[in-house]
Amino acid sequence: MPTYVARVRDAKGNARKEKIVADTPFAARSNLRERGFVIQDLKQAQEFKFSGDLDLGQFQAAFTSVSVKDKAIFSRQFAVLTNAGVAIVRSLGLLAEQSSNPKLKKALLEISEDVQQGVNLSEAMRKHPACFDNLYVSMVQAGEVGGVLDEVMNRLSKLLEDVARLQNQVKSALAYPVAVGFLAVLIFLGMTIFLIPIFADIFKQLGVELPALTQFMLTISEILRSWRIFIPILIFIVGSFFYRQYYRTRLGRETIDRISLKMPLFGDLIQKSSVARFSRTFGSLTRSGVPILTALEIVRDTAGNQVIANALDASRQEIQQGGMISVALRKDDVFPLMAIQMISIGEETGELDQMLMKVADFYEDEIEQAVKALTSVIEPVMIVVLGGMVGTILLSMYLPMFKVFEKLG
Repeated sequence: MPTYVARVRDAKGNARKEKIVADTPFAARSNLRERGFVIQDLKQAQEFKFSGDLDLGQFQAAFTSVSVKDKAIFSRQFAVLTNAGVAIVRSLGLLAEQSSNPKLKKALLEISEDVQQGVNLSEAMRKHPACFDNLYVSMVQAGEVGGVLDEVMNRLSKLLEDVARLQNQVKSALAYPVAVGFLAVLIFLGMTIFLIPIFADIFKQLGVELPALTQFMLTISEILRSWRIFIPILIFIVGSFFYRQYYRTRLGRETIDRISLKMPLFGDLIQKSSVARFSRTFGSLTRSGVPILTALEIVRDTAGNQVIANALDASRQEIQQGGMISVALRKDDVFPLMAIQMISIGEETGELDQMLMKVADFYEDEIEQAVKALTSVIEPVMIVVLGGMVGTILLSMYLPMFKVFEKLG
């Protein structure tokens, strides 16, 4: 267990230092208060002993990430505790103790310390962007200002659960083709590197004239077994580097993101996913009391697509000039017409947040159907590709055999 050093005052008001061993800062503070001390400052003692005292938790926290599911579980549990009347500091301490994610646990302990020293929860969370992004912090801040933190945390958990479910749908759709593609590459490499050379030696001894297909496969086998294989690998690495550098520029990102929206099969899925994420996030922010301009700025930064981010930025400028969101979104021809019409109805009726949630529900259902359709198309295609690849290799090896049989005849 870690050791903590605290500056305290005893019952007589004398300043002193106390060392205490505890699981968490919350437990250390509780122990000191029970002993009658007034805590002025508490820090974890820095230990640099290499043998036996290496802080494994900090090492793990540096190399782990906080997933959407982790944040959703924390939000749901935190909402339950605050709704039950448990103090924020105590709730954070309890959730930190039971958290299985080292990075999230470390962040919660530090947030608990800051809150105990009088810092607002949203400001304390803002210091940990790796765990709580701008969207999360803004909703928490709105909940603090409105006095409905438990309700906002419930909305956050619902939002994050929907995002996690959407991600799982896409991952499950890609799992099969990725697995089959990986298997196809392994089979191809195994047959060309190990099987084809055996047949090549046989054909050489027999002195058979090789068909064009067989000669082509032998050439590929020679390339894979020689230094020339590093040429395409080097080209791929250099190409990937320049692609990443180009994508980091505003023009490059906008160009690539626009192309991705026009891709067959996947373009429609990307657009619907972006619209669903925008509607769910923007609706949750406005329902939680975040001002529309601030909400649009947050959604723009979390859009994930530069073309859609530009459209949201234009709508933000339209509102600043007294216009409507739906009018600005219609100009960029990025959002589907049905989504724009529903947003327009929400603006006219004053129920924009409810209408945004309906848009999100509709397009999430559309995504689910699109993922199922895409999976049903990809599966037979991958099977045909795998079978055709193996069949081509085998055919290239057996074609010379027919000429051998002709000579023997």
